[in-house]
Amino acid sequence: MDQFEWLNWSSIAREAFAKRMKQLETLEKFQKDFENSKLTDKDCIELGRRLKEDMLKSSKERRL
Repeated sequence: MDQFEWLNWSSIAREAFAKRMKQLETLEKFQKDFENSKLTDKDCIELGRRLKEDMLKSSKERRL
């Protein structure tokens, strides 16, 4: 940290904490929303892969 004295470490830490807290809040929300779901981990992984592929395809189409 001494090497980069010009950085505002308090601000960087504050931003990192805020980002992590938002991630945890989102995770809690998903867990609550899906606590009674019949989806398996395998189902969720497959859905995630499909979504990722669709997003990539959509992104490529917008560039053309």
